[in-house]
Amino acid sequence: MSASPTAPTAVLVLDVVGLTPALLPHMPHLRALGAEGFTATLDPVFPAVTCSVQSSMLTGLPPRDHGVVGNGWYFRDLGEVLLWRQHNGLVAGEKIWHAARRQNGDYRVANICWWYAMGADVDITVTPRPIYHMDGRKSPDCYTVPPELHDELTDHFGPFPLFKYWGPGAGLPSSQWIIDAAGRILDRSRPDLTFVYIPHLDYDLQRYGPDSAQARTAAGDVDTALAPLLTQARAAGTTVVALSEYGITDVHGTIDINRMLRREGLLRVYVQAGMEYLDPWTSKAFAVADHQVAHVYVADPADVARVQAMIAMLPGVDAVLDRGAQATFGIDHERAGELVAIAEPDHWFTYYYWLDDDCAPDFARCVEIHRKPGYDPAELFLNPADPWAKARIALALARKAVGLRYTMAVIPLVPSMIRGSHGRLPDDPRNGPVLLCSDPSAARERYRATEVKDLLLRLAGMTEPNPTSRHGTVTTYGGTPQ
Repeated sequence: MSASPTAPTAVLVLDVVGLTPALLPHMPHLRALGAEGFTATLDPVFPAVTCSVQSSMLTGLPPRDHGVVGNGWYFRDLGEVLLWRQHNGLVAGEKIWHAARRQNGDYRVANICWWYAMGADVDITVTPRPIYHMDGRKSPDCYTVPPELHDELTDHFGPFPLFKYWGPGAGLPSSQWIIDAAGRILDRSRPDLTFVYIPHLDYDLQRYGPDSAQARTAAGDVDTALAPLLTQARAAGTTVVALSEYGITDVHGTIDINRMLRREGLLRVYVQAGMEYLDPWTSKAFAVADHQVAHVYVADPADVARVQAMIAMLPGVDAVLDRGAQATFGIDHERAGELVAIAEPDHWFTYYYWLDDDCAPDFARCVEIHRKPGYDPAELFLNPADPWAKARIALALARKAVGLRYTMAVIPLVPSMIRGSHGRLPDDPRNGPVLLCSDPSAARERYRATEVKDLLLRLAGMTEPNPTSRHGTVTTYGGTPQ
């Protein structure tokens, strides 16, 4: 390990989730960043979801190599579906900070709310981490490295606003807290490379669709919130990269893939207290739904072709990939389902497996991202059929404040409320992810997500070849091979 002959150029990476060329007209400060340097199309990996794309940006590898095949998957060795895990050890491959430290052993990295933060060997970490009380209460908080950073941030900005980060109350305050924390860390710690996750656009684009008035307002709000941080970075001579993981497109239909598998006798449930729970141990086939992508796990290889044909007949399904076809999309990893289904552009997959809403488990009507065997965007809404939903939340928070038990079953089982989704590869670059950079020297018309690692190293004044990877032929645009 040798020291770099010159100090690296500081680089700030802003992951503005859901940012697309179509939204940039409403974001003058980010547009000015591109005008100062350059703006490029960013080709995501498949699936175009947070955990997979971020892992590819940090490693330079497709999911077949780093192993993050979605926001969650069926852990065959545990017999459990687990989404939104946090340990960085789940991501295989060399991360960008490992490559940088080969050239400069003192290279310092900050991760502010990018995923798989826990256990990552970076210098500074800030990530949401609720307090789980023994009586079932959940309180907002965060995890930091170094530990003393926790009190510094919460003393200045208050507790991390967890209930504004996800759920019916998700909105700008969580992104504002993250931006404020990033500004303080840049000012006081001066990392060489800083990753900042800005989730705000994700919310109203899923709730109302990317062409809605609410989406335009959200774009303007997050741009305004970012303006001081962009000014701070410019004054410090920091190179800024703003990018997105995916674009969110309009959806108008849902695909109840698990309900079909249940009706066909392939998915099984078990019952407790009148509530039905997915039984992955005895099911012949079940799906882990993740926006517009679903990993389908088939216990018996002899059933794969039959299950593939069934899913292909579902309205709204665009393609069903077996292991051979998965290689074309760079997702042929052992964690992937035996089949991977892709929705048509205007559809998305629900995780619902019960056939009668009266039999749904209690977690179905709550914000419970770690208990549901699939992604549930309906968590962004209050139940419209419950006129007391807001009052229930107020009561729950009041009971929590005095240490009493509480429940908060306020989430609708109405997937048709969702108006935006993502996961398939974009059909139109205008509605796909974008990359803006303040340094014009690296200008290109387009970058792949797997090239972001090398780009950041070059912007820092380092050169590092991408590790050998079985990239093969990977589809760039559209939900099916072209």
